[in-house]
Amino acid sequence: MSGSLVIAGLGPGAEAMVTPEVRAALEQASDVIGYIPYVARIAPREGLRLHPSDNRVETERARHALQLASEGAQVVVVSSGDPGVFAMAAAVFEAAEQGPRAWLDLDIRVLPGISAMFAAAAAAGAPLGHDFCAINLSDNLKPFELIRRRIALAIEADFVTAFYNPRSLARPHQFAEALALMQDLAGPERLILFARAVSTPQQQLRVVALKDARPEMADMRSLVILGSSRTREAGRWLYTPRRV
Repeated sequence: MSGSLVIAGLGPGAEAMVTPEVRAALEQASDVIGYIPYVARIAPREGLRLHPSDNRVETERARHALQLASEGAQVVVVSSGDPGVFAMAAAVFEAAEQGPRAWLDLDIRVLPGISAMFAAAAAAGAPLGHDFCAINLSDNLKPFELIRRRIALAIEADFVTAFYNPRSLARPHQFAEALALMQDLAGPERLILFARAVSTPQQQLRVVALKDARPEMADMRSLVILGSSRTREAGRWLYTPRRV
């Protein structure tokens, strides 16, 4: 039996947001690999091997998946949200490029999922209605000075900006620095959305002006969206007009 490797997105948290295509891949899998809390979302069944691993071993995880697939396993690597957005798809292809030539010939598919920024935007209204970008605030794989530069350039270009991984226990000071930079460059009245645990029973949405934003409003379960100069509130909804 020839092996295969599927890189799948589990969506933002609600089981209803897992796509039928991803569900079908999980039903056919012999092995599921991923970060501990994501693998915990997969129901055990006979014949399925679960391989949870720590947050900072993406390369090892990708190599493990590729090796199992090369040995004939039907492997699914799971990520939250969409696997191509700050997640495992890029890690798998990087490992495949650097590994044995046969890994590039494997049957590999990427199955999209609902990204946290799209789920958060939908819950709040339509803040991504015009040009937008996304920035990962974690400095695990890039220097924080580069993050600061990209924030400044996104504000200069007047993009709506979605921020992933805003504030962890290990680096709470960095989101404070990023927020101070936003307040300085975008102005005190710019709207910012703090969306936590979107699509789950713990979902919380909070829209404030930048002058009222505080670092403790975000954690690692949060997705933060900074509006453009055109983003506005309409009743309880947040949106960015499509016309400039």
